[in-house]
Amino acid sequence: MTGRLTAATQLPDGVAGPGYDPQAHGSGIVHLGLGAFHKAHQAVYTDDALAASGGDWRITGVSLRSATAAQELAPQDCRYAVLERSVDGTRARVIGALAAALALSRDRAAVLAALRAPATRIVSLTVTEKAYGIDRAGGGIDRAHPAIAADLADPRHPQGVAGLLVRALADRRAAGVPPFTVLCCDNLPENGRMLRALLVDFARATLPKLADHIACDVAFPSTMVDRITPARGAGTLALAQRMLGVHDAAAVETEAFRQWVVEDRFPTGRPAWQAGGAIFVDDVRPYEALKLRMLNGAHSLLAYAGFLAGHALVRDVMGDAALAALVARHMAAAAATLDPVPGVDPDTYADDLLKRFANPHLAHETWQIAMDGTEKLPQRIWAPACDALRAGQPLDSFAFATAAWMRYALGRADDGTSYELRDPREQALRQRLAGAASAGDIADRLLALPDLIPAPLAGDPGWRAAVVSRLSVMLTDGMAAAIAGEPR
Repeated sequence: MTGRLTAATQLPDGVAGPGYDPQAHGSGIVHLGLGAFHKAHQAVYTDDALAASGGDWRITGVSLRSATAAQELAPQDCRYAVLERSVDGTRARVIGALAAALALSRDRAAVLAALRAPATRIVSLTVTEKAYGIDRAGGGIDRAHPAIAADLADPRHPQGVAGLLVRALADRRAAGVPPFTVLCCDNLPENGRMLRALLVDFARATLPKLADHIACDVAFPSTMVDRITPARGAGTLALAQRMLGVHDAAAVETEAFRQWVVEDRFPTGRPAWQAGGAIFVDDVRPYEALKLRMLNGAHSLLAYAGFLAGHALVRDVMGDAALAALVARHMAAAAATLDPVPGVDPDTYADDLLKRFANPHLAHETWQIAMDGTEKLPQRIWAPACDALRAGQPLDSFAFATAAWMRYALGRADDGTSYELRDPREQALRQRLAGAASAGDIADRLLALPDLIPAPLAGDPGWRAAVVSRLSVMLTDGMAAAIAGEPR
C-alpha cells in the first residue's frame, strides 16, 4: 500500500485541495457528531467559506461515542477526500476545514476545553434523531433515555448532548464568556427550537439558574440540510486511493447535489457559508417540511418496502418500475400537504429527487435508511398524514408506508430470514408484537404504542382500515405482491 493522505500530500491533477492555507485559520466551530454526513456537508460549506472569506472558522470535530473517526483523521492532519458521484463521473476534493478530531470517550478534557474556549462561537450537531433524548409528548427531556439519565445522575461528567451543552454553557457564563450559537443540523422539525426546549428542560433539572439564560441569551437557529451520503464501504476507500494515489482512511462518498437552508441568527458571527451556496432565511420551516415530507418520507417508504422486496440499495428500488411509481406517488401526496415554499416548484423538486435516488454510482443501503423508524416516521410520515386526514386528501401512500414499517418491525423477511431493527425502541416493539399474527392485531398493537402515532390518526377507523388492508397483503402474499397491487 502507498502512503497515507496528509497535509503534505501532493495531490494529483484533477483533485482539488483547500483553496486557502488551513494553518492560517483557527478553530471557531465545535461540531458534535463527526460522521460521514458532516464531512460531506457542513465541513464542505465551511471549506468553501474559508476559501472565499477566510476567518477563524475551522472545525473541531467530536465523536460522542466511537473513537474511530478521530483515529482515522488524526494521522492525516484531519484531511480527507469527498468523492462526489454523479452520472457524469466522480470528482474528488480534499477538505481542510477540520482542525482537530476528538472522541468524548478518550478526549473529555479537550472536548470541554474546546466548548469553553472564547474562540468557539458555534456548536453544530449531526448526532441523529435518537441521540438527543427528546420526550416526544412534552418536548423536553426523556428521563428514560440512557444519556439523559446518566447526565441527570452525574451532570459534572456529561455523556450526552444535553448534558454536554448545558455544562459548557454554564462554564462559559461563569467565566464571563458569551454563549456560543447552537446549530442543530439533524432531520427534526424546527430543530433549533427543539434543541432549545431540550436544553432549557435539562438545565431546570440540574442548574435551574441557567435555564433562563439558555432560553433568552443563546441563539438556536433552525436549519434544513440535504445531501445523500451513504455509509462508507470498502469500495469508497478503494476509489479514494485510485483517485488520490495514497490511502485515505477517512474518505466519504456522496452525491454532487447539496443544500443548506439556515435561519440567519448568529449573534457572534458565522462563516460565509453562502460562498458554498447556503441559503439564509428568516424562517426555515417551509423548507424543512418540504425536505422531511418529500425526500425523507419517500426515503422511508422505499427503505421498508424495498428492503422487504429484496432491494439492498436505493438505486435498485428505482430500477423496480412498480416500486419507483409508488415513490413518485408518495412525493405527490406529501407535496399536497405543504404550504408554498419560496422559489420551489414541487413537481420539479420531485422530479429532481427521483433522479437523485436513481444515481447509479451511490450504494445507499435501504437497511441503513430503515433504522430508527420510531424516531423518523413521526415527522416524515405521520405528520403529513395527519394534515392529509384533516384536509380530506387521500391517505393511500401514508397508509402503505406505515404498513411497510409495521411489516418491517416484525424483524423477519418474507423468506423467514431475521434481521435487527436497529431502532431505539426495538425491545418495546418486539415485546408488543410477541404473539401477534393477524394484520389487525399487529396494527392495533403498534397504533397503541405510546408517544408514537398521533392520536387523531391512530384513532381514525378509515386510517386503520387502510393500514390493515395493506399489511394483510404484505403478510399473506409478500411485499412484492403488495407493491404490485397498489394504485399508482
